[in-house]
Amino acid sequence: MAKVKNVFRINNITIRQMLAEALSTFILMDFGLSCVAQVVLGKGSVGQYLSINIAFGIGVTLGIYAAGKISDALYAYTNGSFTVTGPTATAMIFSTYPASNVSLPGAFFSEFTATVMLMLGILVITDEKNNAAVKGAQPMLTGILVVGIGLGMGLNTGYAINPSRDLPPRIFTAIAGWGMEVFSADHCWWWIPVTAPTLGSLFGVLLYKLCIEFHIPPEAEPEKDEAGTETSQL
Repeated sequence: MAKVKNVFRINNITIRQMLAEALSTFILMDFGLSCVAQVVLGKGSVGQYLSINIAFGIGVTLGIYAAGKISDALYAYTNGSFTVTGPTATAMIFSTYPASNVSLPGAFFSEFTATVMLMLGILVITDEKNNAAVKGAQPMLTGILVVGIGLGMGLNTGYAINPSRDLPPRIFTAIAGWGMEVFSADHCWWWIPVTAPTLGSLFGVLLYKLCIEFHIPPEAEPEKDEAGTETSQL
């Protein structure tokens, strides 16, 4: 077994990190999108909106700890016609789309605000200079954070809160049969889950620094041993 490990072990740390990130993202998307597919294709009989929030929370948790395929049900549901809008639309299984009553500025604000809250929550959970959670609990708490964001802020846009959660699946649907409408639908909505989370994450970090991190008292320097000082002076 040791020989097999040596054969497959990658020494380049950058490539190792990329593989770990790829696996973590796969776990997140597998849990989350599989649940969305189950809710949509099951027409609400095998899951509800809460199921999606919990599934994405579990996916985030396991993805951090780790640092599916859709069957013929898709064809039965759509009769082989993959659509972005309409009563049998299935593109939303893979990517986010705004609610019909939400404007583009409103959608941008929703994604921006949700990502700000995500970053604030992550920093609160992990900032060891403040009052960080124990390391073993941080993935679980981050998953709960995602569930909370979905429950409170997911109605308008589906809370992408991460470009990699939305853009790669959208490209997949464009290639796999849904066509370029995945980019033109809802007034070319696609760019919002790419840019709003990026800007929101930057603003979230800035807000945390301005309100919390810059005001954390610096750790007191160890007091010099008086006796040792006096001895050295002699």
